[in-house]
Amino acid sequence: MPKTSSMGRGIMALLAVGSRNADGLPGGTVADIAGDLSKDRSQVSRSLRGAEQEGFLERADGRSYTLSWSLFTDAQLLTEQRLQTDGITALEGLAGETNEGCFLGVLSGDSTVTVGERIPASSNMVGSWLGRPYPAYCSDAGQALLWESSDAEVRTVFGSAAFVRHGPKTPVDVEDFLTRLHEARSRGYSIVDEEAEPGLYSLAVPVRDFKGDVVAALQVVGPKTRLEPRRELCASALVSWGKWLESTLGQSLAQA
Repeated sequence: MPKTSSMGRGIMALLAVGSRNADGLPGGTVADIAGDLSKDRSQVSRSLRGAEQEGFLERADGRSYTLSWSLFTDAQLLTEQRLQTDGITALEGLAGETNEGCFLGVLSGDSTVTVGERIPASSNMVGSWLGRPYPAYCSDAGQALLWESSDAEVRTVFGSAAFVRHGPKTPVDVEDFLTRLHEARSRGYSIVDEEAEPGLYSLAVPVRDFKGDVVAALQVVGPKTRLEPRRELCASALVSWGKWLESTLGQSLAQA
């Protein structure tokens, strides 16, 4: 059986520390990490010291190792870059499969802002939404961007929102929005049916980064008369491309 290289042992030790952080623990001593990995303490100690020297780990109290903030910062910057580059790939693939307008949105206060779009000529959509904000309570991306938020957090986001009617099915208040959000979570994707404007229909999924935080929403948007009958087909493509984009963002920490 081949032996693990020193680099491989170092990565294993680093991931073990990261797993402890993800579980809410403050880090781990050499003994903790060695126990987690079922490895020799002296071997693990060398791996942890090497990761500390490279700036991947910090020693919180002289004994316990934790992930360095610089590693998170680098990973966050890489995530933002990937969201732009790989986001375009996802939009192109999704638009190619659905022949509908496809968008990538982010949350800004109680509004959503489009940061990427691909609009096939066959979709007959006119104009661009890039950089334009829209109320999150009725936008195509709103439910997906608040996917992981608690009810209390959602109420805080919309604390000063007026819930102006933009379409015949715009949510009337935050409780109405929460009901639709809960239904979307059970379904696996959101449906915004004439909430943003009359006749407009859209599907969306959340996109998470390496920390598991929702950083964007991937959307398919089109006329209700055309998109609703193809909902299952478009939803399948949407979920698939959403998972692909999440997988590329999930690689950020490993590559930072």
